[in-house]
Amino acid sequence: MFPMGATERLVVIGGDAAGMSAASQARRMKGPDELEIVAFERGHFSSYSACGIPYWVSGDVTDRAELVARTPKEHRERAIDLRMRTEVTEIDVAGGRVRSRDLESGAESWTGYDKLVVATGARPVRPDLPGIGAPGVHGVQTLDDGQALLDSLSRTEGRRAVVVGAGYIGVEMAEALLKHGFEVTLVDRGEQPMATLDPDMGRLVHEAMSGMGITTVSRTAVTKILTGDDGRVRAVATDSAEHPADIVVLGIGVEPETTLARAAGLPLGHHGGLLTDLSMRVRGHENIWAGGDCVEVLDLVSGRERHVPLGTHANKHGQVIGANVGGGYGTFPGVVGTAVSKVCDLEIARTGLREKDARAVGLQYVTATIESTSRAGYFPGAAAMTVKMLAERRTGRLLGVQIVGREGAGKRVDVAAVALTAGMTVEQMTALDLGYAPPFSPVWDPVLVAARKASAAVRAGA
Repeated sequence: MFPMGATERLVVIGGDAAGMSAASQARRMKGPDELEIVAFERGHFSSYSACGIPYWVSGDVTDRAELVARTPKEHRERAIDLRMRTEVTEIDVAGGRVRSRDLESGAESWTGYDKLVVATGARPVRPDLPGIGAPGVHGVQTLDDGQALLDSLSRTEGRRAVVVGAGYIGVEMAEALLKHGFEVTLVDRGEQPMATLDPDMGRLVHEAMSGMGITTVSRTAVTKILTGDDGRVRAVATDSAEHPADIVVLGIGVEPETTLARAAGLPLGHHGGLLTDLSMRVRGHENIWAGGDCVEVLDLVSGRERHVPLGTHANKHGQVIGANVGGGYGTFPGVVGTAVSKVCDLEIARTGLREKDARAVGLQYVTATIESTSRAGYFPGAAAMTVKMLAERRTGRLLGVQIVGREGAGKRVDVAAVALTAGMTVEQMTALDLGYAPPFSPVWDPVLVAARKASAAVRAGA
């Protein structure tokens, strides 16, 4: 039933970043007498930082509660009917309703909506391999996953771990397992770890992790998970070797969770994510919005849609959706693909296109790679970094930047992200008025040094 006086009902599927940001923003725009808000979440937690799970597992974050931005109780106090442990099983677009199931009691019911937000997130890629469901094999997508892994680590007597996949989650979990005293092997199909970088930059990550004691096995696919007599994982098998394992962590990546959307006939893109317009409204559906890890967004550099599962985007999507649902106006123009991570003291950052991305969209480009330091070379604590820059041939338009280095390296990528968003050329970047003092930067900031070199390469190729 609608609250007395309420004229509309908003239903939200998904109780994390995008969904609850949308619900909260819509509530700021309209009170309970104008808009009833019902949200469904199948898990045990709402509005939490999945990006923080590796740091909680590692011990850098000591309390799971620190990762929760707002509890279900806090949402309910703001007149949002958040129903936990309740899974939406069907969207009836024609009838304007959703079917849900209480995961504790099994009871099912239909809930009508005037406006719908789909924020179903992403699901971990979990290959169909023999033994993949064995005890001791863990994903790390949710807080429940993180807790299960921590419980398993505390019970495991052996100290050998294998991480499958060398993307962001893989390298972050390798660090977490090191901190727990495990001998870590990282197995990945790519040429180098961190496939979000070009191979020459990924090689720097490989070399640094080897120095940390992490064994990295590249160009290798896992074929099965081997188990012992007790049924628990004992090794990870590839075509050429067996890697002993008392714990296995899957860090292969994620894909949009759009099972409901597909069944309902909502439009999906090349990567399986929902397609929306700039207001985050699902294309062709006036009263349905979508945001977060279940959507595809416009890449402002390549001009194509892509799947970029990041909490930063999910929260922005939610704000835009909530404003529009609440009668205001907002848009999400797109992304340039900025991301930053770390493994121990190594910082890894990228924005824009890799070489293979540029080739895929038919762009001709030049590259420039430089080595520099985070501070003036004579200042104590100056740390080395490598910066690689891509620019469009002839025009000099910045296409992408990758950075690998020690303290002070990673967040420099933000300068490049702003330049990409503004459509700047590398020549224009060389004149940027960046802050300088010896404790913070050399006279020529490393990003600007790379821009100078890239600008020279553009002129040489003109």
